Amino acid sequence: MAIFRGAGVALVTPFDDDLKVNFDKLDELIEFQIANGTDSIIITGTTGEGSTLSMEEHAECIKFAVDRVKHRIPVIAGTGSNCTEEAVYLSKKADECGVDGLLVVTPYYNKATQNGLKKYFTEIADAVKAPLVLYNVPSRTGVNILPETAASLIKGVPNIVGMKDAAGNISQSLRMMSLVDGEMELYSGNDDQIIPLLSIGGIGVISVLSNVAPRETHDIVMEYLEGDQKKALELQRKALPLCDALFCEVNPIPVKMALNMMGKQVGSLRGPLCDMEEEHQPKLKKALLEFGLIENA
Repeated sequence: MAIFRGAGVALVTPFDDDLKVNFDKLDELIEFQIANGTDSIIITGTTGEGSTLSMEEHAECIKFAVDRVKHRIPVIAGTGSNCTEEAVYLSKKADECGVDGLLVVTPYYNKATQNGLKKYFTEIADAVKAPLVLYNVPSRTGVNILPETAASLIKGVPNIVGMKDAAGNISQSLRMMSLVDGEMELYSGNDDQIIPLLSIGGIGVISVLSNVAPRETHDIVMEYLEGDQKKALELQRKALPLCDALFCEVNPIPVKMALNMMGKQVGSLRGPLCDMEEEHQPKLKKALLEFGLIENA
């Protein structure tokens, strides 16, 4: 049984004016997502600015999400770090909170070897009961999980069940799926590549786009999985301008601005991230208008 099928939202972490976690707003975002068809909540990931949350805040956000969701849909916690000990600690805390899964990014900055990656992921997996999803995003971390490494972990560690694949290399992804005979939970990590990953055996996306368009992102995946590939491709094409706008600056800068434009009031970002450049804001506003998410003021 997969952790989830469909579109899981890589949820932003809303902040108040003092850049403290705004839990009232987080509650609103969770309810908005569930009401609009999101298939899973991914909390404290990259989009949730997990790397700038303190250990205490990290655990508080995870527990808050689990308590608010109340098993209506799966909750997956981002618990990776550039320090194995810290990643183990965060993963154990999340496991104790009752999450349905863990999303563990490769250790950034350190540039671990493939053997180092195997030890890192295995040590985390051995410390918890929850299923673990590898997160491969070399553009941000500086290290790539090779297909052979992923296959070794999927086959050799019982609770490592899949990957959020944001490498953007379809040949690499296909080789990985071949090495495991398709027996893994593959999620696209790029909103503009949902259909390509589904076409090689993927079962969903862990999505930035879902923050602003949860129903539409869900529909892209489920139309494909239920057999209407033509409709799914039409929906993916329609979403491309919005996807481009949401990544015109580094994530999660544009998506937080988009949510604020939509009246969600999620606040600003913690340093070293900063608010979106004024020159890019018209492109984002235009994409939101054309997608029907805001009205022209």
